[in-house]
Amino acid sequence: MTNPCSAPSSQHVTDLLLAWGGGDQSALARLMPAVHDELRRLARRQMRGERQGHTLQTTALVNEAYLRLIDLTRVRWQDRAHFFAMSARLMRRILVDYARSRQYQKRGGGVSNVLLDEGIMASPERGAHLVALDDALEALAIVDDRKSQVVEMRFFGGLSVEETAEALHVSAETVMRDWRLAKVWLLREMGGDG
Repeated sequence: MTNPCSAPSSQHVTDLLLAWGGGDQSALARLMPAVHDELRRLARRQMRGERQGHTLQTTALVNEAYLRLIDLTRVRWQDRAHFFAMSARLMRRILVDYARSRQYQKRGGGVSNVLLDEGIMASPERGAHLVALDDALEALAIVDDRKSQVVEMRFFGGLSVEETAEALHVSAETVMRDWRLAKVWLLREMGGDG
């Protein structure tokens, strides 16, 4: 599995992102093939645990994320890690919007509480949990945006502690502290008991 922030083409991707952010539309055409495999990896991670017969497939999620990415004309791309963090955020948004459209609006919806870990990614009630987690992350972002970003990058984007630290321009120790505090806060917000 390729690591999204330490692949050999990291500087090349960063250069393309900066060129695209600077208005060079041809840079986007060169960027997408360079990041396609990583976007598919992110999409597979996002789709893991979705119910059988889910109408949204990995390729469709990548394509939808791609369409949303090209609409992000005002983003000042920092580097490859920032790009993949944003891609993970967009994919999460797509899946949450999909879950909401499938009548998962009731917070908790009578499903059992789960810990914030990989268990939620494989849960049969993932849509309801995803909506509840999204609501809790939105609330956390109001209180502490960086902690919300840490959860998003690590949990949804699959970034390591070091990659998350790089993307947020903080230390690895800060990421670990934010990660621990955010999990406790989210558990409380989602009504978890441990």
